[in-house]
Amino acid sequence: MDDRRREIRGGFVLVEGGRILAVGPPEDLPVDWRRGNDDERLDLSGHVVLPGLVNTHHHMFQSLTRALPAAQDADLFGWLRTLYPVWSRLSPEMIRLSTRTAMAELLLSGCTTTSDHLYLFPNGARLDDQIEAAAEMGMRFHAARGAMSVGESGGGLPPDALVENEDAILRDTERVIDRFHDPARFAMLRIAVAPCSPFSVSRELMRDAALLARQKGVGLHTHLAENDDDVRFSRERFGMTPAEYAAELGWVGPDVWHAHCVKLDAPGMRRLGAAGTGAAHCPCSNMRLGSGIAPVRRMRAAGMRVGLGVDGSASNDSGHLLGEARQAMLLARVQHDPADGAMMTARDALEIATRGGAAALNRDDIGVLAPGMAADVVAFPTGDAFSAGAEADPLGALMFCQPRMVGLNMVNGRVLVRDGALVHGNMAEWLRRHRAAAITLMSGG
Repeated sequence: MDDRRREIRGGFVLVEGGRILAVGPPEDLPVDWRRGNDDERLDLSGHVVLPGLVNTHHHMFQSLTRALPAAQDADLFGWLRTLYPVWSRLSPEMIRLSTRTAMAELLLSGCTTTSDHLYLFPNGARLDDQIEAAAEMGMRFHAARGAMSVGESGGGLPPDALVENEDAILRDTERVIDRFHDPARFAMLRIAVAPCSPFSVSRELMRDAALLARQKGVGLHTHLAENDDDVRFSRERFGMTPAEYAAELGWVGPDVWHAHCVKLDAPGMRRLGAAGTGAAHCPCSNMRLGSGIAPVRRMRAAGMRVGLGVDGSASNDSGHLLGEARQAMLLARVQHDPADGAMMTARDALEIATRGGAAALNRDDIGVLAPGMAADVVAFPTGDAFSAGAEADPLGALMFCQPRMVGLNMVNGRVLVRDGALVHGNMAEWLRRHRAAAITLMSGG
């Protein structure tokens, strides 16, 4: 995924600390490394090596409420109304457990950088709980401080018990930015300002959130134009389309990325694209909730920077990022109009999952295997039963064959997955506690 889109057979990636020093074919390996030295060499023959995948939208707390029967066949608004009362019982420990579990799933599926949109904080939960758990996992993390401020009594969708006071939201958002945000290149932790959606926050909070983000130099994230109900709400409540609403309140630009954008109209795409606004494409969630197919080709043609998101673990109900890239490719082919040109290729989908995600998060240091970039490297094994017969194009097989787990995942030069297993932490114990918490949460105990 470098600027020349090279595909190097038998090549090498030379890493020192958290940076890539060199990438190339075997004959370009520095002489001292050919002769051997004391540093570690990882033999990845039989693997496809890629830049780490980038996840631009998630709700990790939802890993505790997957496949809830009452919500399995609902559309977006019905699904939310069913789950809001369950989520109102979340605890700080549940936030920590769900973060570790969701990040483990992402790491094992090839992700090295992830965003998460945590927008409810019941029972004393804080964004700090998630950030502490994320630090244990070692992923590169964009923590989006979400919020809901308009409950049912004010014409919003969430129950009043789950919304926060807007002044308190802004104060706490400023607090977490000041405490945690790292603006430096190669940062492992960044904070974004992220009111949840037009149907759960006020116009004033959207405006003030954008002002705060620009003052602090951080990103902006929200849901936009997710389905027909979302668009209808925006027209009835604000008298404008979601894109018009976003533009009026300052929610366009390279520091903004919107989740979904399924129902953006052509003028909206042009407006957001002209400003270099990002989008998190979440194909599995959009299908699961019957929301529709995001116009990814047209968004990219309009100048929008499109990455992938697995979205919430209760609306996907998976967090397998390589699988999400495959689904993005296949869904684009379902939507394909021959008048638009060629169908989305395997390499297009992988580009969206790597370089595209980096651009959506407004980063220039990840998503590419090239000298001077972050040492975020993943390797997928080939030659198993799921890709047998695909020897002609191992890279294409990652998209066309059954998605698999990584053999290796390195973040910032640190190996987090080796031989297909997490290196650090007791995953069996995490999952045991996660299962117990999910049962407690869903039973109301």
